[in-house]
Amino acid sequence: MIRDTAASFLAEVSSPAAVRAAMVRAEGHDQQAWQRICDEMVWQALHIPESYGGMGLGYVELIALLEQMGRFLFCSPFYATVCLGANALLVAGTESQKTTYLPKIVAGSTATLAYTGSNGGWGADSIELIVAPHNGGVVLNGKCRYVPDGASAEILVVAARSKGSHGMSGVSLFVLPQETAGLTRSWLPTMDQTRRQAELVFDNVQLDSDAIMCEPGAAWPLLEKIIDLATVAIVADQVGCAQQSLDMTVSYVLQRVQFGRVIGSYQAVKHKCADMMVKAESARSALYYAACIAAEALVDGELGADLASAASAAKACGSDACFFNTGTAIQLHGGVGFTAEYDVQLYFKRAKSSETFLGDSAYHRERLAQRLLDEGAGDEINL
Repeated sequence: MIRDTAASFLAEVSSPAAVRAAMVRAEGHDQQAWQRICDEMVWQALHIPESYGGMGLGYVELIALLEQMGRFLFCSPFYATVCLGANALLVAGTESQKTTYLPKIVAGSTATLAYTGSNGGWGADSIELIVAPHNGGVVLNGKCRYVPDGASAEILVVAARSKGSHGMSGVSLFVLPQETAGLTRSWLPTMDQTRRQAELVFDNVQLDSDAIMCEPGAAWPLLEKIIDLATVAIVADQVGCAQQSLDMTVSYVLQRVQFGRVIGSYQAVKHKCADMMVKAESARSALYYAACIAAEALVDGELGADLASAASAAKACGSDACFFNTGTAIQLHGGVGFTAEYDVQLYFKRAKSSETFLGDSAYHRERLAQRLLDEGAGDEINL
């Protein structure tokens, strides 16, 4: 029912014309459509606990919703707000921070997470923002890049490290409002105009101690969990994108006539479409398995310990499926697939952007292999 309701609503507010109109807006989305989501659909509150004003549903329901957003290339701050900002507060926020900020998100405020620097990485080493003690609080200096909706978000969760620290050590998390003094934000030019990214510059940004989330200097395990939850969420977008690319292509090849026949009747075209379907269905299976693990991880369930492996497996499958399907869609559309008049090129750009965001398939296969090798080494020691 959630999936059907989302498809019906998004068909109205995220039509191809609406997507193209949102792409050229300064904020990258239609503010009126966002308000309708917050007021009418209340999707931003879907998995936030009822104690903070949310609906109290699970991560699987959220993933079903995100899959439909991927199908319709929905331009909005939803992913950044719910899958980055809200998840960060749920996982690492103090009770006071949850009570302060989660009701604001339920009311329609936007949020995001900033942790990567300019080195192009997505792991612990990508954190370059420096934090130092200052007058009972902290001061932040440096940059964060590739921040989804970072130039417009009203609530910011940022990761920084102590000077001289490396890797997983010395990492802390902070939550701050957009109007914080010393913070400069600007949009980054990207190939995919349906999802905006930003650069955040911190110039002696001073924060009080109540902005500190969890234990200072030891936040990486919680941040990794937040990133894994966000990774599962981006896979839902990829699966929706892959499915819509298949549906658009099947519709096109059953109409396009060449040599007196619709091109969908040719065996070679049928095989390509079948390959696209296999890719989409395989990625969907990996996605919903990871969504079930993510739901357990959010409530600290026993199965939640497998979140990192499930997220990497899903991201690898999702990235491959989305890029393959959108690329094949362009091939089967022929020359017109590259043109601005056809929507398939928008899905191809979204696929490439989503593939690189939070690590591509090679990154996640390497990460998964390393985890399996580490676990195997531990088993050998135990034996």
